[in-house]
Amino acid sequence: MTTDPASPRSPRSPREEPTALGRGMLLLMATATGLSVAGNYFAQPLLDLIGRDLHVGSTLAALVVTAAQTGYALGLILLVPLGDVTDRRRLSVGLFVATAAFLALTAAAPNGPVLLAGTVLTALASVGAQVVVPYAAGLAAPEERGRVVGVVMSGILLGGLLARTASGALSELGGWRTIYWVNALLMAGMAVLLHRHLPRLPAAGAGMARMSYPALLRSTVALLREEPVLRRRSALGALSLASYSVQLTALTFLLARPPYGWSESAIGLFGLVGAVGVVTMTFAGRLSDRGHVQAVTGAGVLLLTGSWVLLGVAGESLPWLVVGIVGLNVAQQAVLNSNQAVVYAIRPDARNRINSAFMTSFFAGGAVGSALTSVVWARGGWQAVSALGAVLAAGTVVLWVAERVGEVRTARDAARTGAAGGVRAGARPAQDDAGPRHAPAR
Repeated sequence: MTTDPASPRSPRSPREEPTALGRGMLLLMATATGLSVAGNYFAQPLLDLIGRDLHVGSTLAALVVTAAQTGYALGLILLVPLGDVTDRRRLSVGLFVATAAFLALTAAAPNGPVLLAGTVLTALASVGAQVVVPYAAGLAAPEERGRVVGVVMSGILLGGLLARTASGALSELGGWRTIYWVNALLMAGMAVLLHRHLPRLPAAGAGMARMSYPALLRSTVALLREEPVLRRRSALGALSLASYSVQLTALTFLLARPPYGWSESAIGLFGLVGAVGVVTMTFAGRLSDRGHVQAVTGAGVLLLTGSWVLLGVAGESLPWLVVGIVGLNVAQQAVLNSNQAVVYAIRPDARNRINSAFMTSFFAGGAVGSALTSVVWARGGWQAVSALGAVLAAGTVVLWVAERVGEVRTARDAARTGAAGGVRAGARPAQDDAGPRHAPAR
């Protein structure tokens, strides 16, 4: 019998007996993830101020943003998989302590090279947030896993959104270094709280404890080859973030020129419209817990595409621009939550490596989307980037439809051969490829 990754009927792994997660623990974990990733966004509104203070050119100052992206990508690949072979509480706390130390290094940077080094190291350690997310999934009972992941991921979303606003406000009080010192202290305090309150959750892959580090990294890559569900959902996630990143990059260009002509601070505040995605994450998680993972994905990819069509037709009108941006945020968070609900159920013993593979693909898609936007904007402006966003979003629809068609075909073939057992019609194709870990998703 197969089971839904987010269904109340899902079996519990013998190595991973879920612990009830109260509101206090969920709030702690969500706050921890938000503070952890926030440091990667502080510099974005402060580049000019940093350049003047450290006497560096605009090119070197702009490299701070690239340094943060590079460090985070390296952390996803090199550090997150360790959660499958080490004590996850110790790993989480250690990464939070390291993040606090590197934030302090960045705050005290006397010159550009030290600032860049501190930024890379901070971002590298900040993937502690991506250790906490599967940690929460492992602590949650199957029937509440979607909601739990949604709440913790909401912390990451808010951390990224509020970081720019907070850094701009604090820089006016005490200079650009202030936000880094404040966050360093908060991260140190958070490390203490996590050490005291996180329940112990040993490495899920207990039999892998003696695996060498290079072998661990190779096994992460191997999961993409071995698990077709992970491949499909990673591709879907990469395309969805690529589409969403078109908006993140192009919106600044649009609002800075006529007829808007907004200041940097006004553009930053407008970005808070994305906070509506927080509501989406928890709502989508609850639907996933009730067995509607595929429906959440389908609604998300269709809304993503429809929002770009709206933005392309009427997006230069401020009211319709707001509606379109809200639609994109709701859609993106719904797709992300449903993707996580699916991939976290594939192999509980490999959840951190799966998260590493999925999130690396996810952010790679975002980087490609941003790079394409810069080129397309220069050639065709808002209409051209709207078309780009719509094409990328349409790609997510194609992937989702292909997955659903595969489900129907697999269920039909199983019924013909009598191999379906107790599986209901509509079961996902992954059950043949990845073993009895998945369920019919409505």
